[in-house]
Amino acid sequence: MASIHGAASSGSDGPIDERKRKRMISNRESARRSRMRKQKQLEDLSDEANMLQTENKRIAEDIKSKEEALVESDAANGVLRARTMELTERLRFLNSILEIAEEVSGLSVEIPEIPDAILNPWRVHHPVQRVMASADVFLH
Repeated sequence: MASIHGAASSGSDGPIDERKRKRMISNRESARRSRMRKQKQLEDLSDEANMLQTENKRIAEDIKSKEEALVESDAANGVLRARTMELTERLRFLNSILEIAEEVSGLSVEIPEIPDAILNPWRVHHPVQRVMASADVFLH
């Protein structure tokens, strides 16, 4: 700074020194604005990081609760399958008793059939029909 004041006192370099001083002030102001922008950007990124961490925790909790519900559903499904098999075996046993009674008595007894849905729960029970689609469907 002393060299700037010393040069300014000579008088011949006055306009040049004034331009340097203005440029220095402008540069300092520009640097201050740049630091402020960077600080704002850092704060925005920090806020976004916090928001994403909160969202991550919420999603993790949601996944955990859904996994727990899945375990419960699987357990209930296992119980229902076991009960279905138990009832199917019981029905088979009762049907065999009816067949024996029919043979012994000579009377015709209606013996219920075991529904296919019980023995093959994943089998489709209706005919599969092809669905034809045209490009017009996607235009609306």
